[in-house]
Amino acid sequence: MTRDPRALLRQMFEAAIASALPEKSLPPHLPSPPKGRTVVVGAGKAAASMAKAVEDHWPGEIDGLVVTRYGHHVATKRIEVVEAAHPVPDLAGREAAERILAKVRGLTADDLALCLISGGGSSLLTLPATGLTLGDKQAVNRALLKCGANIAEMNCVRKHLSAIKGGRLAAAAAPARVVTLTISDVPGDDPAVIASGPTIADPTTYADALEVLQKYGITEPASVLTYLRAGHDETPKPGDPRLARCETHMIAAPQMALEAAARVAQAAGFTPLILGDALEGEAREVAMVHAGIARQVLRHGQPVKAPCVLLSGGETTVTVRGKGRGGRNVEFLLALAVALNCTPRIYALAGDTDGIDGAEEIAGAIITPDTIARGTALGVDAKAALADNDGHGFFEALGDGVVTGPTLTNVNDFRAILVTS
Repeated sequence: MTRDPRALLRQMFEAAIASALPEKSLPPHLPSPPKGRTVVVGAGKAAASMAKAVEDHWPGEIDGLVVTRYGHHVATKRIEVVEAAHPVPDLAGREAAERILAKVRGLTADDLALCLISGGGSSLLTLPATGLTLGDKQAVNRALLKCGANIAEMNCVRKHLSAIKGGRLAAAAAPARVVTLTISDVPGDDPAVIASGPTIADPTTYADALEVLQKYGITEPASVLTYLRAGHDETPKPGDPRLARCETHMIAAPQMALEAAARVAQAAGFTPLILGDALEGEAREVAMVHAGIARQVLRHGQPVKAPCVLLSGGETTVTVRGKGRGGRNVEFLLALAVALNCTPRIYALAGDTDGIDGAEEIAGAIITPDTIARGTALGVDAKAALADNDGHGFFEALGDGVVTGPTLTNVNDFRAILVTS
């Protein structure tokens, strides 16, 4: 096992991703075949690889349809895979959602709806509620992505603008048994938040969704606010009889990924410390806290002595003020590098486990003690890049981006800060 900081950071990231791959994590959770039909539906960045894992291990007949992000297709034989846009939905996602809803309607009590849900499903499984348009949902999505709303707030709104999220998919499948296998990409692993919980009872309300938009000053489109104020046809709530035969199994989660990375660090002689699997907040503020902990390790050997690695997961947010090519992981790293200001012996990697940070085909990046100095030598100012939300531009100039391609899983952000001896 290498002790080269860059190589070790990559090995930890790769181990984190590998721990959440559906081919490994899904088969033990498959239910028994029903007396009747088995229909497989699903949505998310891991939906295609989850469908393939089901096909490889299912003992009987199946058919179905899942929707995943463009570029995340996996060849399947019996379960159709459709690709659509993320993070802003498109017509392909809408059409797939309509077809998925149609597939579960008319099932009987002898049938099984096997639902494969992973992060990204909120955008991919998009079916506007009656009276709203795809354009309405696209506009709200863009506004929520820019304003710094957290994932629970975003998905509260999405559920109440949808004809399929917030338990509505499961309600349409009644009286069939509904088994949901899910991969968590949200802080706290709440299945009602993952992909906006299409098969999970929704505890939030139209009033909650309206409050989110008011909090962030989102006033357009007017049709969306009018719809939310009317509050017709609430999402299925806990105790709804249509969801009585629903069950959910978490097959992979951020904590599993962090533990896998910790084992790699330990084998290399670095003491791992997991700071948390559900950290939230503005990326640059989370970076300031992480920088302070790393400096405490260097100065005082607390809360752990070097050599060590500080691991964390969760989902930060970015309030977009600039015009750069940002993502929450590179925003975190750029802010971390600025805060550390060339502090020796500290290296870090941050990346999205789905392989895509923001809208870029880049998972994240790596910083080293000389990141700021190398940027200056190349004529790239870290503070200016941070002010312009241009993390990807900065790390691309340095050649320090981390590119994995689509990983076909998604357990949210991964952060590792290595403090050498």
